[in-house]
Amino acid sequence: MPEIDEITLLDAYRMMRTIRAFEERVHEEFATGEIPGFVHLYAGEEASATGVCTHLDARDTIASTHRGHGHCIAKGVDVKAMMAEIYGRGTGSCRGKGGSMHIADLTKGMLGANGIVGGGPPLICGTALAAKHEGAGGVGVAFFGDGASNQGTTLEALNLASVWHLPAVFVAENNGYAEATSSSWSVACDNIADRAAAFGMPGVIVDGFDFFAVHEAAGEAISRARQGGGPTLIEVKLTRYFGHFEGDQQTYRAGEVTHARENLDCLLRFRARVTERDLLTDKQLDAVDIEVDALIDAAVAEAESAPRPDPGDLATDVYVTY
Repeated sequence: MPEIDEITLLDAYRMMRTIRAFEERVHEEFATGEIPGFVHLYAGEEASATGVCTHLDARDTIASTHRGHGHCIAKGVDVKAMMAEIYGRGTGSCRGKGGSMHIADLTKGMLGANGIVGGGPPLICGTALAAKHEGAGGVGVAFFGDGASNQGTTLEALNLASVWHLPAVFVAENNGYAEATSSSWSVACDNIADRAAAFGMPGVIVDGFDFFAVHEAAGEAISRARQGGGPTLIEVKLTRYFGHFEGDQQTYRAGEVTHARENLDCLLRFRARVTERDLLTDKQLDAVDIEVDALIDAAVAEAESAPRPDPGDLATDVYVTY
């Protein structure tokens, strides 16, 4: 395990715990009928977003997917503003106009969750090209799923990143299903990372339940990109704990979620590893749990009491004048 200081470890646990608590609470609140639209939950995949984004800073940008809450939190988007956005309130990160699938905060380098499968990788080529010209070491990171790995936009972005030698990292979060279709039926190769060779970039496969494995692989790829070494494709293999969307009956799978929760869970594995090695104590981690639970309670309470968008703002945020 690469040596990681205590503060970084605590921050990583807080980030993963915040994502888990946020998603489980949204799962509960959605059932009340108070949340409009669709939500696609990230629970179970926390080690991926956290392991990658722990290495990022204000120079860097990320593009997300329709399952974007975890990426947003990991890149520093305000949790209360996110909850308000999901509730469709005017205090939301996009003033209540985007909802779950379109949370964005450009001030944090979060280009947005995206309802277009494979919509993120081309955006990252743009920000990575800008970072290359600026010369400040910025990196663009695109998160996408196994369904998006078959999209032309993703393959074109991989090619372009190599042709232009961009500081970009492509993170394929392979949870085994494109909606309800198993990747074993829809992805021609055994591993998404195997496709990296066709584009002249490194391809790496990591255990998505292991924060430390993701952290190490992402650290190498991001460092390489910052130093002018070009793009990398990382495949993170994991399992989502909830359905493709809230309401998904999940008739296409059985038993794997229970197995993952009981035997593979990234939070439990993290806690066991750091306490066994005396890197952190249970008391420290328990304190984070209490802190996070209070934050999520406050986020829901504030979202429920926040005003809805003003009808007069309907036409705002549509056009940008440069």
